Amino acid sequence: MIRLIGTVQIMNKLTKKSIVDVTQQSPYAPEAFDFVREGLAETVQRVHPAESGDELPAGQRHVSGQDLAKGLRDLAICKYGIMAGVVLAHWNIRTTMDFGKIVFAMVEGGVMHKTPEDSVEDFRDVFDFDEAFTAPQRPLIIGTPGFDLKSA
Repeated sequence: MIRLIGTVQIMNKLTKKSIVDVTQQSPYAPEAFDFVREGLAETVQRVHPAESGDELPAGQRHVSGQDLAKGLRDLAICKYGIMAGVVLAHWNIRTTMDFGKIVFAMVEGGVMHKTPEDSVEDFRDVFDFDEAFTAPQRPLIIGTPGFDLKSA
């Protein structure tokens, strides 16, 4: 399971220099890394909601690759609506495996941590991009009645 280094606040303070260091050898746009970082923070909060704003201990901030991919899908739809697929493609993200490659580039760059059980393969074929980002088939948006990340 992928986990945040330190706190969500630390992840939100990721510097431009850190992004440049991680993205230099990457086929993905720097914005893609910001998006994945934001999506990880939101997915952790949805999967492990803290009570009354308390921070969860490090061992309880884990999310699976599948949960993160689904959270990123939902974040893209929330932020970009019908243009979500176009925005992700512009950043060279075309499959859930691309999310995994970005995550593991961030792990290698020291921006995120992983457990020994984590693998980039956890992101393979989590969902089909064409189906996810085509209006009639789009999943429920996070925050709508009936949405359950664990069963999505």
